[in-house]
Amino acid sequence: MTAATTVKAPIPAGTWNIDAVHSAVGFSVKHLMVSKVRGTFDTFSGTITVAEDGTPAVQAEIDVTSINTNNEQRDGHIKSADFFDAEQFPTATFVSTGVRAKGDDYILDGDFTLKGVTKPVSLELEYNGTNPGMGQGVVAGFDAKTVINRKDFGIDIEMPLEGGGVVVGDKITITLEIEALQA
Repeated sequence: MTAATTVKAPIPAGTWNIDAVHSAVGFSVKHLMVSKVRGTFDTFSGTITVAEDGTPAVQAEIDVTSINTNNEQRDGHIKSADFFDAEQFPTATFVSTGVRAKGDDYILDGDFTLKGVTKPVSLELEYNGTNPGMGQGVVAGFDAKTVINRKDFGIDIEMPLEGGGVVVGDKITITLEIEALQA
């Protein structure tokens, strides 16, 4: 019997669908200037289309109403007009515009839209390889990370602390752990 192994060769051409069951979209932000609040978005989707020359194109969508910080009151406030205004802007999107090598890893450039504002972002991207999977087809794995400024996307609520500083920091770290299934 031969054991299946993970291969870190170029991702094969074709369409790959993000498997939300085996993936995660998370974030963290400074809270009270001394710690971090972490959360996830529980509903998201996307595709990776790889051209014959190996160039990937990524399209992804996040349902911002699916935010989960393990605190219902906080989640409700984040969905409000103070932050995401999720009633008017229920979806955040990412559409890639290019990819660049960075040592053994990559930089994935694209346009990120949040709260109706689109800005260019660059994600540090690690391609983890492919695996034959477990009967559902070949899977590929990726880890990515970027830092955005919430104010760039119209989330400019100020909540100053009495002794100085703010309740919520400006910089948001977004982390992606993606498993994609070849279509």
